[in-house]
Amino acid sequence: MLCIIGGACSGRRALVAERYPQAVWHRLEPGEPPADWAGRAPSGGVLVITGWAEWLKALLAATADDEAVRSAWRAQLSALDEREREAQGEALLILDEMGCGIVPMAVEARRLRDLNGWLAQEVASRSRAVWQVRHGLCKQLK
Repeated sequence: MLCIIGGACSGRRALVAERYPQAVWHRLEPGEPPADWAGRAPSGGVLVITGWAEWLKALLAATADDEAVRSAWRAQLSALDEREREAQGEALLILDEMGCGIVPMAVEARRLRDLNGWLAQEVASRSRAVWQVRHGLCKQLK
C-alpha cells in the first residue's frame, strides 16, 4: 500500500498521474462497501483510490460510534491488503489533509477532522511509502 496525503488543490493527483501513468483510478462513492473497490486492484499494477473524505463523511453520518467507524475501515483496509497480495499489485490511497487549518466550531466537522486524522494514521502505518504534497511539492515521509 502507498499513501499520498495533502490538502485541497495541493498537486496530489498530478503527482500520481505523473509517477503512475498506467494506474487504474477509482473514486469511492459514499456508502460504497469494501467489496466494490477492493476487488478492482489490477494484477501487478497500481490502483489509485480517491474520495476518502466524502466516503468517511457518509460513514460518520451512518453511526455515532467512532470505534465502530474505525473498526469498519480497519476491516476494509485489511481486505485491500489481502487483495494486493493476491493480485501482486499495489493500492495507492490519496488522502485529504484536514489538520492544518482552523478547527471548525461544528461538532460534526471536528469529528470528521479527528477521524480523518486517525484514518491517515492507520493508512500510514500499513503503507510501505507515504508522501505529503503541499504547494505542488512532494516530500517522502516514510
